[in-house]
Amino acid sequence: MRGGGIAGWCIHHPVSTLMLTLTAIVLGLFALTRLPVDLLPQLIYPEIGVRIIDPAVPANIMEDRVTRQIEEQLAITEDAVGIESTTSEGTSEIELYFDYGKDIDVALRDASTRLDRAKRILPTTIDPPIIFKRDPSQIPVMEFVVSSALRDMTELRGWTDNVFAKYFLNLPGVAAVEVGGGVVREVQVLPDPRRLAALGLSLDDITSAIERGNLDAPAGRLRMGAREYASRTTGRINSVAELGALPIRLPDGGTRPLSELAEVIDASEDERIRVRYNGTPGVRVSVQKQPNANTVDVADVVVARLVELRAQNLISEDVRVDVVSNQAVYVRQSLNNASLAALAGAVLAMLVVYVFLGSVRGTLIIGSAIPISIMITFAIMALGGLSLNLMTLGGLALGIGMLVDNTIVMLENIERHQRDGEEGLTSAEHAAAEVNSPIVAATSTNLAAVLPFLFISGLVGLLFRELIFTITAAIVASLVVALTLVPALAARGRPPTPSRVTRMARGFVAGAQRVYLPTLTATLKKPWLAVAVATLLLAGFGWLFMQGAGKQEFLPTMDDGRVQVQILTDPGGSLEEMDRTVRRLERIALDQGDVAGLSVVAGGSIFGRSQRERPNRATLSIELLPLAQRARGIEAWVTAFSKAVADEELAGVKVRARAAGLRGVRVSRADEDVSIRVRGPDLEILGSIGDRLVERLRGRPGLRNANHSAEERRLEFSVRPDRARAAELGVDVEQVGRALRIALDGIIVGDYIEGDRAYDVRVRLPQSGIDSPAALAALPLFGAGTQRPAVHLGDVAAIELVVAPTEIRRENQSRIVEISAALTGDQPLGEVLGALRDDLDGFALPTGYSLYYGGAFDSLQRGNALVATLAGLALFLVFVVMAVQYESLRNPMVIMLGVPFALIGVVVGLLITELPISMPVWLGIIMLIGVVVNNAIVLVEYIELTRRRGTVVHDAVMEAARLRLRPIMMTTLTTVAGMSPLALGLGEGSEMLRPLAVCMVFGLLVSMFVTLLLIPSIYVLAQPRQDGTDGAATP
Repeated sequence: MRGGGIAGWCIHHPVSTLMLTLTAIVLGLFALTRLPVDLLPQLIYPEIGVRIIDPAVPANIMEDRVTRQIEEQLAITEDAVGIESTTSEGTSEIELYFDYGKDIDVALRDASTRLDRAKRILPTTIDPPIIFKRDPSQIPVMEFVVSSALRDMTELRGWTDNVFAKYFLNLPGVAAVEVGGGVVREVQVLPDPRRLAALGLSLDDITSAIERGNLDAPAGRLRMGAREYASRTTGRINSVAELGALPIRLPDGGTRPLSELAEVIDASEDERIRVRYNGTPGVRVSVQKQPNANTVDVADVVVARLVELRAQNLISEDVRVDVVSNQAVYVRQSLNNASLAALAGAVLAMLVVYVFLGSVRGTLIIGSAIPISIMITFAIMALGGLSLNLMTLGGLALGIGMLVDNTIVMLENIERHQRDGEEGLTSAEHAAAEVNSPIVAATSTNLAAVLPFLFISGLVGLLFRELIFTITAAIVASLVVALTLVPALAARGRPPTPSRVTRMARGFVAGAQRVYLPTLTATLKKPWLAVAVATLLLAGFGWLFMQGAGKQEFLPTMDDGRVQVQILTDPGGSLEEMDRTVRRLERIALDQGDVAGLSVVAGGSIFGRSQRERPNRATLSIELLPLAQRARGIEAWVTAFSKAVADEELAGVKVRARAAGLRGVRVSRADEDVSIRVRGPDLEILGSIGDRLVERLRGRPGLRNANHSAEERRLEFSVRPDRARAAELGVDVEQVGRALRIALDGIIVGDYIEGDRAYDVRVRLPQSGIDSPAALAALPLFGAGTQRPAVHLGDVAAIELVVAPTEIRRENQSRIVEISAALTGDQPLGEVLGALRDDLDGFALPTGYSLYYGGAFDSLQRGNALVATLAGLALFLVFVVMAVQYESLRNPMVIMLGVPFALIGVVVGLLITELPISMPVWLGIIMLIGVVVNNAIVLVEYIELTRRRGTVVHDAVMEAARLRLRPIMMTTLTTVAGMSPLALGLGEGSEMLRPLAVCMVFGLLVSMFVTLLLIPSIYVLAQPRQDGTDGAATP
């Protein structure tokens, strides 16, 4: 290889260089067609969830019998760092937390083993426990609501379950199709209590007879001669009539068919949850994709199958299928906007280059770095297993302007040598050799600043690691292009013939020099004054930045048009009352305008096929029109809606409305922005503390929807057995509880097979039979026998009305109450929480109770600590890279002293755009550390080169400033132009990266002036004095 290194080899081997470049482009295009498409990088939280359902069991009993038992087992799972639970009527939900970086599949296996051990001591009445990892890919990519004008909800649910859902199961990328809502068919056995008592039977006798008489069982092998046959007992019931004919043994030894003792009917379960879309009741269908499947592709094939079903008349005319949610729509909009921002940035950057160069040929050479570097980046992304998402495309959009920095320096130096009269390939080789070192050094500092991001964990790492990886790959690719293709192309051209544009460009640069050089000359006369003035400015803007530290948020609010409204009414209300309340709220929402659709789940919530029944709770999901079709953002809409709800004065109704946030992104464990937790043993005392804290939060500026987890209490009947009396009558506590459950909600005693579907068989008393405490006390436990009288519930238990909690929260196996509130949107999180902490400082708590903060505030504190560490590492690594490059500490220190002044630009940018400080802002500041030194490196490098030729310090500084003014302006303005579309924040999905782009744009603009005016002054001051003068150092 010749002395010119890689650039020299490429200059003398143009065909090989072009072929290698073409290969990179082809591989990039090939990789692009195979990159999966999604909204965000794959986010796998180090969390495992467990859900156990035991219908109708009160919360305090669920806590004692289920939650505590499972917590004790799961808490000792290897590497677990925390455990939380929420227990409500019939449901226990437990979250197990690990540190980021833990192999969650290994943790899931370990936790499953622990759960299996806990099953042995759990009640037999629970549904099979569900254990799962928190993977945002499990969020449905598409949701339908199926409704019909002719079918009742039982028939509609059956058709949706048995027919409609199956049409989508075999589609590529589809993992599951879950159906919820509607009414599920079941066979009900309704015993006649009087008839049972007259015959001496109990409810247990009926349930046991059905369980024993409705089963298939293996019977072993039968050998007949040389052959062997399997055998089984086939006792499954195949029709309702067959179930009604089941013989029930009487105490006197006789039998009666079940139909004489109970009504056996083909019915449906009680409607406990109601699904509605745009006012029409229906059944919800959720389509989940496989973890590594392409969100857009899966959504597209699901929509295509739906169109196909309609075309083939496989969906009856009476059936309506509404698409309630389609993730692909927002994904496409966001990625299209990011792609357009990248394209617009590239065009603007090239316009800046053309204005400076005045040459189409030179502009095309420099511009070639953008598509070629992007193609190489796509190939690297494919090798790294990345996807096309908001972060990777955003990384490319952010890096567009930086991709041409190296090529500008390379081309500008080659053309300068050509303009100076040097000819031939050797001239280009010498020119390339001059800038090889500063180009590599500048790229190395870029990489050093962001390198720590590739090794961090936590949500910041999950979200932004792919963005950093993409920017890093693109910058490395641009360095390769600058050292290979650019010198190969530039060496074979002549300096552009002066044209009108060229003359205008040169005139612009000459005009800038006429202003700049005298200013620099004056500055160098009193370098201490320049440094002092700049330091005062930095101190002032640093103070402004610290003043704005209260205006913080962890992540920007993303406006994807989804508003979630949680509705809570007084306990004890019916589903019909809740439905009427939700309809009033739907009307209020429609009155606000900009509504595309309204989806309702009233009476609880739905998780796939499982449901959590809470008659006094509902969720109203509001889909707004696309952002481009709305006159206001989502926060303004939520504020207006909340005010309208407050004006309605809905008695006994609590409404919490908020932007749903970015799908799959959990900033904290809490549901709301503000979360205060109090730990203690007694639920009553915790509730009282929660009431006091809620009163403190209500009416505070910046907060709304203040509430606490223990504020909802309800009346319930407590049946307390008299153990001594029960023992005398031959009854135990378990029998009392089982009889009570059969009487009220019924129990599932098996299933009934019809075709390939199984339907539950439920035994329960007719609901009209138990309508008062007296009727409950008269509930027969055992009929009269030869040895005992009839036993009723009132004979062995006291029945009283008590107040009980509806929800019990626990953290690390201790009870807690969580006080939460949402931000109004007009004040940043940091400012609100700072004032709140001051107000609650010294809040009195009883002995044994403690208060601490969670939610977004905890995430904000952790994030701030993390970015402080990253910023320190970035500064250190950038300095190390330059020290190694220069084999000196003086020049790297000169360059590093200019870095803090970029903060002036950051503060100006945040003030102009009114953006709060967030994680993207900190990311932008850290990236600036590596970028703002690039121009200083180019300037200082040329000063050193000029001094080595024998020039004194002052003259070397002035000469370097004259010759490097144009490349410094070009690299800065092209980078700024490339990032400007993102900084403007136009369209869906732009909110996440806009703060980062704003920091970069304004920071770079200020750092350009710092490089041109302040760095020369610092450089001069840093030189040793000789003969009583500054700047006369030995070259």
